[in-house]
Amino acid sequence: MEKIVLLGDEAVALAAVQAGLTAAYSYPGTPASEIMEFLIKNSEGGRKYTAKWCVNEKVACEEALGVSFAGKRAMISFKHVGLNVAADPFINSAITGANGGLVVVVADDPGMHSSQDEQDSRYYADFARILCLEPTSHQEAYDMTREAFDLSEKFRIPVMIRLVTRLAHSRSSVKPAEPREQNQGLEFGAWQDWTLLPGNARRRFKILLDRQKELLAYSENTPYNQLVLNQAGGRLGVVVSGIAFNYFKEVVAWLPDEPSYLKVSSYPFPMNKLRQLIERVDELLVIEEGYPFIERFIRGVTGIPGKTIRGKLDGSLPASGELTPDLVARALGLPERAGLKLGDFKLAGRPPQLCVGCPHADTYKALNEALKDFPRPVVFSDIGCYTLGALPPYNAIQTCVCMGASVSMAKGGSEAGIHPSVAVIGDSTFAHSGITPLLDAVASKTGMTVIILDNGTVAMTGTQPSFGTGEPLDRLVAGLGVDQNHIRIIVPLPKNHQENVRIIKEELAYRGLSVIIARRECIQIVGEKKRS
Repeated sequence: MEKIVLLGDEAVALAAVQAGLTAAYSYPGTPASEIMEFLIKNSEGGRKYTAKWCVNEKVACEEALGVSFAGKRAMISFKHVGLNVAADPFINSAITGANGGLVVVVADDPGMHSSQDEQDSRYYADFARILCLEPTSHQEAYDMTREAFDLSEKFRIPVMIRLVTRLAHSRSSVKPAEPREQNQGLEFGAWQDWTLLPGNARRRFKILLDRQKELLAYSENTPYNQLVLNQAGGRLGVVVSGIAFNYFKEVVAWLPDEPSYLKVSSYPFPMNKLRQLIERVDELLVIEEGYPFIERFIRGVTGIPGKTIRGKLDGSLPASGELTPDLVARALGLPERAGLKLGDFKLAGRPPQLCVGCPHADTYKALNEALKDFPRPVVFSDIGCYTLGALPPYNAIQTCVCMGASVSMAKGGSEAGIHPSVAVIGDSTFAHSGITPLLDAVASKTGMTVIILDNGTVAMTGTQPSFGTGEPLDRLVAGLGVDQNHIRIIVPLPKNHQENVRIIKEELAYRGLSVIIARRECIQIVGEKKRS
């Protein structure tokens, strides 16, 4: 097999296909979206596997569980906050176990390039008591993903692949292995294992706990966890994980002697290798992308008597954001490299903004005008392009927390006395997590206005298909019990501005629950159609 240049996301996707994938499921979210984009593109070339976007990450996880139950190989992929949405089936899948190989790929976003937080998914793997593989390179991302399916079937558990933005979205050469066929002839999972009645769940949990010795033995022996001891001794030892290993290897050549180090790419943590390293050195530096997960494990409550431990917790490395070779060099005591000094030269600020011609801009203009006569209106917003309405020139929204929170928070705000209490949510986000809070508002007869921005796509992450758009969305809102007289549809265009303001004002004045659907196709979709 010849080497090919791939994104880290694409390396994972190709590995899954060549490991005998039967089905893959996902919900769009940067930096993981390209995994499913690659799979869909390749499945259109006659490859016999399923690759589909789902309405949300929880659904994706449960669909993959169904594939695993049937004895076939399945993969789910999403960004780190998507794992929050899928947490319920994900945690329980460790107890049901896997039949066919089940791989969970999570792309964390240190530095919050496109996220609300920079949580570390290794904690989820530890919480679920499953294997977690953390590649340092694109080749390891490919190799680990292939092996993850085998490990899942060997240990009968889901296996996590943890990526970070810098690996997911960079390119490097990868040498693939020979592809294998999909699983054939595996029996269905036993109902006693997959029906988590308390009696079955207790038995399955004991099996998971008993299996921890096997998982630890794998981590101790896998070549992905490498212990390299400096035979000449040395005061310093380094524990380094994931992509940070590249930064360490880049700058360590500047030291007089390479310190002893433990490269960690598989969890649970290889404790025997750590003990060997600790015996050799007086000081440990822990270098890891994300939270101080390894560092806290090593420190425990009181630390290691007679040893100095440095890392994120003592400020040797920054507590947040991405690592860089310069940050690692500084932690190793190397002098700062000279760089270009800009002096007083200042770059102009370039905040993100809505596309020229975006329908959301026209909706916000109408909404702002409709709200101007109210002394203390609040607009609760959601995850999507329209979150940029918080910035000038719109200054139109006051919150953005998580998928679907706009509707829930608007309900709570209304019940706390806010009027008008407005929720702004996109069509795809509404399908993802907005339906249930709207149903709650219907049941409570809450006085609030929900504006669904229906642009027909998941625009923010690359124009993936939306599950809640057009006439089906209208029927869904009505089916939830919203009064038909207060389901209003507007077309956000400059020529309709005054009419849209009038409609919004009418619904803001209404003291019950109303839904306004602002429907106009995303400008990027319009452009794609013209080019095709």
